[in-house]
Amino acid sequence: MIYGAMKFSLGGSLKLAFRPWVEGLENIPAEGPAILASNHLSFSDSFFLPAVLDRKVTFIAKAEYFTSPGVKGKLTAAFFKGVGQLPVDRSGARGAGEAAIKAGIEVIEKGGLFGIYPEGTRSPDGRLYRGKPGGLARVALATGAPVIPVAMIDTEKIQPPGKVVPKLMRPGIRIGKPLDFTRYQGMEGDRFILRSVTDEVMYEIMKLSGQEYVDIYATAAKRQIADAEKAAKEAVKAEIAAREESGA
Repeated sequence: MIYGAMKFSLGGSLKLAFRPWVEGLENIPAEGPAILASNHLSFSDSFFLPAVLDRKVTFIAKAEYFTSPGVKGKLTAAFFKGVGQLPVDRSGARGAGEAAIKAGIEVIEKGGLFGIYPEGTRSPDGRLYRGKPGGLARVALATGAPVIPVAMIDTEKIQPPGKVVPKLMRPGIRIGKPLDFTRYQGMEGDRFILRSVTDEVMYEIMKLSGQEYVDIYATAAKRQIADAEKAAKEAVKAEIAAREESGA
């Protein structure tokens, strides 16, 4: 009931305001389990995709969104539950990865749609990064559920980092044909199979999105960008200090 109400209000508002275009809706099964594997450009990806689907899609979110104290915390928890997100406890021995896999399998076993971002985090620059071989491939091989590649288009342009007011423009969503990995079912312990499955999915996402592919993890790219920005700031400070010293 909560999901339906949120979809009607938030989803309806998003579609009315931003008018997202969609290709490939026929590739989403009318019933039965499936894994939706998408690129990740914006925080809004988890809202635009469910808004255009008739069926409920469940994503995962860090547990802190559901356990924060106070009125704001309760409202935040209600919001994330309302839009179909599941809390993932990252405090276990192997952290969020194992929790995400367990959550995904539970959704699939109930016949639902499980949404996952193989990159593991948002792209720092709009390019497509290497998929992490854990969650996506292990859920697919443990359950036999089809994997449906999804490409979010231009969602990062709606509200870039640092911008408070979103830009009214039309994002796009391309949904590819289901990928069948049942030939590998039961082999989720083989890291080479996990990598092969993940790379195949990422290749399909790349074709749908038209993004440039970068064969490193997005988390590593973010560290490189942060390090470069820090080095640039330190260089500027050093140059200013040198000028001040020479002029003294």
